[in-house]
Formats: sequence, C-alpha cells, structure tokens
Amino acid sequence: MEPYFKHHVFFCCNQREAGDTCCNDHGASRLQAYAKDRVGKLGLKGKGKVRINKAGCLDRCDDGPVMVVYPEGVWYTYVDEHDIDEIIEEHLQNGRIVERLKL
Repeated sequence: MEPYFKHHVFFCCNQREAGDTCCNDHGASRLQAYAKDRVGKLGLKGKGKVRINKAGCLDRCDDGPVMVVYPEGVWYTYVDEHDIDEIIEEHLQNGRIVERLKL
C-alpha cells in the first residue's frame, strides 16, 4: 500500500517555560512556515508528495531545533533557511539524506 504522502515532515515547535531548552526558542515555528511555503512554491505539496507539519514536543529538544522525515525516520537539526533548502532539495526532492544535518 502506498503511503498518502511520499514524505511527511514534522517540525518540533514546542514552547517550554523560560529557562527550559526548546526548539521554538531556536526559530522552529518560523522555519516550519518557511519550509511549508517553499514546498508549496516548488510544487511538492499534496497527495503522493510532501506534507510539512508542526508537532508538539518530539522529546529531543536538547538536540534542537529538530525535525523528522517519515517514512524514513530521519532526524535533522537545522539553523536557517539555507539548511531547510538543502533538506528540501537533497532529501525531499532527490532522496539523499543530508548527513551534515542528520542527528
């Protein structure tokens, strides 16, 4: 059975109380929105393609910010739009894991 999405991407956008490490303190929500917009502009969005989602805590905040790509189950960290673009181009479009960002 084919999965509904070729790639389902979850960005941890958890916000913890001040002083506790969390992905959202590292721009996770902003970069999730960027990724969603970028995937749409590239025509990668929709059934059989890519879905970008916000997630609550993925329990890896100390490694954060984090995202995970399914069905492969590949975890990434990222810093900026350049990293997101690289993950989209290499992993989501070309099926190559971005080793330098992999957790």
